[in-house]
Amino acid sequence: MACPFLKVLLVGVSFLGCLYPLVDFSFSGETREQKPNFVIILADDMGWGDLGANWAETKDTANLDKMAAEGMRFVDFHAAASTCSPSRAALLTGRLGLRNGVPHNFAVTSVGGLPLNETTLAEVLQRAGYVTGLIGKWHLGHHGSYHPNFRGFDYYFGIPYSHDMGCTDTPGYNHPPCPACPRGGRPSRNPEKDCHSDVALPLYENLSIVEQPVNLSGLTQKYAEKATQFIQRASASGRPFLLYVGLAHMHVPLSRTLLSAEPGGRRPYSAALREMDSLVGQIKDKVDLTAKNNTFLWFTGDNGPWAQKCELAGSVGPFTGSWQTRQGGSPAKQTTWEGGHRVPALAYWPSRVPVNVTSTALLSVLDIFPTVVALAGASLPQGRHFDGLDASEVLFGRAQAGHRVLFHPNSGAAGEDGALQTVRVERYKAFFVTGGARACDGSVGPEWHHEPPLIFNLDDDVAEAVPLDRGSAEYQRVLPEVRAALSEVLEDIAGDNTSRADYSQDPSVTPCCNPHQTACRCQAA
Repeated sequence: MACPFLKVLLVGVSFLGCLYPLVDFSFSGETREQKPNFVIILADDMGWGDLGANWAETKDTANLDKMAAEGMRFVDFHAAASTCSPSRAALLTGRLGLRNGVPHNFAVTSVGGLPLNETTLAEVLQRAGYVTGLIGKWHLGHHGSYHPNFRGFDYYFGIPYSHDMGCTDTPGYNHPPCPACPRGGRPSRNPEKDCHSDVALPLYENLSIVEQPVNLSGLTQKYAEKATQFIQRASASGRPFLLYVGLAHMHVPLSRTLLSAEPGGRRPYSAALREMDSLVGQIKDKVDLTAKNNTFLWFTGDNGPWAQKCELAGSVGPFTGSWQTRQGGSPAKQTTWEGGHRVPALAYWPSRVPVNVTSTALLSVLDIFPTVVALAGASLPQGRHFDGLDASEVLFGRAQAGHRVLFHPNSGAAGEDGALQTVRVERYKAFFVTGGARACDGSVGPEWHHEPPLIFNLDDDVAEAVPLDRGSAEYQRVLPEVRAALSEVLEDIAGDNTSRADYSQDPSVTPCCNPHQTACRCQAA
């Protein structure tokens, strides 16, 4: 039966549609060929070594490996921070946390989010005539005006933060395990401080909670259905589209859905990798069927693997941060070691991006914003500076160089959150502060400040095992370049139009579809 006509007025803008009541899919007067579509897929906590095309030991990413063979693979591509909210804020603004005001993660009870005076990629493209959708994780604020529907996304379906930030009836694999949501009048049991067991995990469709707690066993299929429906509807509309997919994979808890009966220490993680790969494959297949030659698909990750989750964490490949491991702690997520921020990255656009090319260009998640804006023929927001660059020439095989200098902000393991104390200059990387995140064995590396800094030559030492001798000619030649680069960016930020997020918390803003039910269940259980 055909669905009834529905019109929703939201913040002064009328969005029309049936399947997506907040989206106007009507013809905008421009032909499809005039503007490309964009699909950005962001994995969560995926290691560089989890991608088979990167690391021969990985056998679980057949669809992603096929995408690499049909497009471009980046081997020196970096998250803009080593933890969730700052990395995502940088992707959607093209600006580091010291500029966009998001230096660390938001909470379930956070009142604020990505500052409202920051312009998101979705807002830029929306103004350029695009229909915009977000499927999956947001983690940039959920209360009031910080919700995705008010930040440029016509359609939203997903969880507003990480899917371990609330209880479910299908907890999945976590280390240590977390309990299911309490039922009836029974009190919650919370044996681990990292388990959120009092409020159930919410699933939103636009402004409404449609499921609480989320059934994690069915979440992947729901995401696949919503993403492919969005692509189908937008492709048929005559309007260009932006689809941003924030995957739940490979963040814990890992789904039990596809767990093989075979024994093995990494079996749950391998099963989750295959499930994620299948989801990406479904999205790519829909793009190929509906808008193959005019859709740019970009796959990457938000940060490296979460080592404290032990066998439920991914692989950093050769980027083992050996200097840090000798001091203690993990050199992965939350750190500025390569394992924390060097992430898998693929670009796919038939007839535009060269086939089966491996790029060694130094690039970043920060580059997605200016690159997409340029390809869409839109304009960067005025009155602010950007840390990303337009990587179009690299993507189309006309250039091989990306950044000369890149900064890796502190992300929880050491130093003040968001501060720039790790500097990449070409093949060299300098640390003014080091520290290890919590490792599988529970150890945490001490915070050490270095003046002068530790400097590694990544061409010779990808494991970051042995810093250059401070008395060597090589060190003395590189040190002034490092200091100059850091001084320049800090001076630029000081003179920029910067923002500051509201990190205040209030339990009343916790998403809850029924406060009268235990754990905010939508229905009595």
